Amino acid sequence: MSQHYLNPLFAPKSVAVFGASDRVDSVGQIVFQNMLESGYEGGLHPINAKNPEVQGRKAYATLSQIGEPVELVVIATPPRTVPDIIEDCGKHGVKAAVIITAGFGETGPEGQALERTVLENAHRYGIRLIGPNCLGVMRPGIGLNATFNKGGAKPGNLAFVSQSGALCTAILDWAQSNDVGFSSVVSMGSSADVDFGEILDYLVFDQQTQSILLYIEGIRNARSFMSAIRAAARVKPVILVKVGRHAAGSRAAMSHTASLVGSDDAFDAAVRRAGVVRVQTITQLFSAAKALSCGFHPSGNRLAIVTNGGGPGVMATDRAADLGLVIATLSDATIQQLNEVLPPNWPHGNPVDIIGDAQADRYHHAVKACLEDPNVDGVLTILTPQAMTKPLEAAQAVIELVGQYKKPLLTCWMGEGQVSKSRAAFIHAKQPTFRAPEPAVEVFSYLSAYYQNQKLLMQMPGPLSHHLEPDVEGARMIIEGALQDRRKVLNEMESKALLAAFHIPVAQTMVAHSPNEALLIAQQLGLPVAMKVNSRNITHKSDAGGVKLNLGNAQAVRAAYQEICENIKHNRPEAHMDGISIEPMIVKANGRELMVGVTNDGVFGPIITFGAGGTLVEVMGDRAVALPPLNSFLVKDLIQDTHVAKMLGAFRHMPPANMEALESVLLRVSEMVCELPMLMEMDINPLIVDEHGVLAADARVMVELRQPSADRYAHMAIYPYPTHLISNWQLADGTDITIRPIRPEDAEVEQKFVHDLSEESRYFRFMNSVQELTPTMLVRFTQIDYSREMALIAVTEEHGKEIELGVTRFTTNPDGESCEFALVVADRMCGKGLGQKLMTVLMDAARSKGLKIMEGEVLKNNSNMLKLMTRLGFTCETSAEDDSIKQVRKIL
Repeated sequence: MSQHYLNPLFAPKSVAVFGASDRVDSVGQIVFQNMLESGYEGGLHPINAKNPEVQGRKAYATLSQIGEPVELVVIATPPRTVPDIIEDCGKHGVKAAVIITAGFGETGPEGQALERTVLENAHRYGIRLIGPNCLGVMRPGIGLNATFNKGGAKPGNLAFVSQSGALCTAILDWAQSNDVGFSSVVSMGSSADVDFGEILDYLVFDQQTQSILLYIEGIRNARSFMSAIRAAARVKPVILVKVGRHAAGSRAAMSHTASLVGSDDAFDAAVRRAGVVRVQTITQLFSAAKALSCGFHPSGNRLAIVTNGGGPGVMATDRAADLGLVIATLSDATIQQLNEVLPPNWPHGNPVDIIGDAQADRYHHAVKACLEDPNVDGVLTILTPQAMTKPLEAAQAVIELVGQYKKPLLTCWMGEGQVSKSRAAFIHAKQPTFRAPEPAVEVFSYLSAYYQNQKLLMQMPGPLSHHLEPDVEGARMIIEGALQDRRKVLNEMESKALLAAFHIPVAQTMVAHSPNEALLIAQQLGLPVAMKVNSRNITHKSDAGGVKLNLGNAQAVRAAYQEICENIKHNRPEAHMDGISIEPMIVKANGRELMVGVTNDGVFGPIITFGAGGTLVEVMGDRAVALPPLNSFLVKDLIQDTHVAKMLGAFRHMPPANMEALESVLLRVSEMVCELPMLMEMDINPLIVDEHGVLAADARVMVELRQPSADRYAHMAIYPYPTHLISNWQLADGTDITIRPIRPEDAEVEQKFVHDLSEESRYFRFMNSVQELTPTMLVRFTQIDYSREMALIAVTEEHGKEIELGVTRFTTNPDGESCEFALVVADRMCGKGLGQKLMTVLMDAARSKGLKIMEGEVLKNNSNMLKLMTRLGFTCETSAEDDSIKQVRKIL
């Protein structure tokens, strides 16, 4: 694999520091001193026009005087000097810059103009920037400390990326005394150029990084962020803190970083879908990272608690209940095991109170029994130092079990002096240990969330979820008609027609413009009826006096028409009335009123909401949020995340609701969001569900004109599985082949495909002697982000099993206009036209993304591939860096 384009930032061969100084406690003095003291072995050059020497090193007035290439510059000079410095860097081939200087976009119009000039100069020369207004970058493993933090960091396997420089300094100070080391520390500052997405993309491939920790204040590019964080979370634990959970915090974060902060509900839904653990505090950030680094394989949220004191067990139980964890019900076999080793007066349940006189053997047997119970997903063991307790012996008895089980095992030895040696023993054994039960329970909740979120990450829904395709074109025409009338709010008739186009059951509705017309419609529909004001200006119709229900005779219908008109004139005189809608009165004895909604988050785009419905929806506040696209697994997760879910089963005299019909509506709403970019907001309220099915009783839709895009799903943060790229093809011998985008569940067929390739074919594809795909490679090849890469596999069915015959893929380059491709077909398929077919389909997919250039590398002795490239119109040139490689390139 070629070097990552951010290598000059993270692994530079030479560094120049603009503003390096001898002036004590100046930023330039601290940065250069850090570089000297951190043991950086590459070229290190101070740039200072006034002094011939800085901190004992020869100083240079300009880059040109250095006389050798510089890969990274660190800038600590006044803001007005930065544009010219970047221009000079571009002329001298510098590829990366860390701008520590503040005074740019965060200061107002003048600073914003200065920042634009810096970015223009950088983009012109292909220089990538960290900052401005940042602490800097550290890579302790290579001695790179390009920060103005007072001191460095120990090498380790944690990468920490933060939008707050001040927080970085506090974390680094804390880490020194807690024996925490880092592979990378990156202070993003204003993120004017390189953002979270690109940093994450680098850390995915960084062999020194095992876990990634993030401190986030705001996200600028949701698609880039989601793409990169999902890629990272597939191969490494990603744990984050995001501030701005409440409105006041969001405003503070915006003023601090000049970033657009997404609503917290949307952000939470996004990171859950990305397979990431979100914590609330910095302490939890590192505690969760330590726990995940222990090799635990959490598989659920059922916790067993082993304690020698009832009080701490209750404290742990209360915190577990707060967090929605399940206190595990121990199996009969486990109860029997515990009966054999515990005193008769133990409580015979969970928490497992092993009584205050418990010695090491009781701890060992009780913890072991719980770990082996299939009803238990993790164990927390607690010790309070009582008169007969031997804390260190008990700790050693628990440590003996470490490594024997994959379930999380957390320890809490409470107290201080009597348990200090025990804590040291746990730390030495790399066993997570806590001073109080509540933080331990919180960490278990994060481990449990990690497991659940990883399952969400594996979901790859397509844009359409049903065999019965919706009338997308008809739906678009409804929206376009409203926009042509310069209306953004659809009336009730249009809203229900939109739902009907996606096969969502709706109540039959007609609009009357006079009392007599209302009566005729009511008699046609059948009494009793419901009547509602039909106005694009009124959202809460009941509040405005615009709803009358259960009207059973002609007099009531006429009177209701007049009363609604008078109510609207009095309560909402500014509103435009377009008649009164009439529909049959829906009487469902077992009906539950729900709400399904769509809204557009400023950062993450469309989101789907679900919860309790009816007139009290705002008061109840019961809703769950998900990012589309959805499939059945994600829909079930969304429903279960609400309080109203408990009312959907058998409830008192009511039979269970028709969950299949409810799930179908949510899947249809997901389809609407995917296929209708102009859909901005929608409320289906109430959506009435009973044992027979669902019915949308009322709906309100808001739309907005969007400019057409080559990317049909550009409005979405998560790209759907591209079903439109599935095609069928037939070989000359009659073999039927399906060409389709790769999916996570293709891991097994992909592994077998690579294993069965000849040694020569594997060498031609990977340019080294790969025998089998490593687990990390397999994840990267099968769990892809369709928004920035594509992998198409050719499969056929043999003996009832799907067999892979070939695969081709491209990855978009950072310029957003070109891509790099790869192709390999099974040895038995050579000469049958499969390679050419796959490449043709791949090039069409790249064009549809707006990509303009496709390029790749081919070994010069791979003659068949070079012939194929020539036939397809690629140019072939010998690589300037390696004459055994041909660079192939085609304008799409």
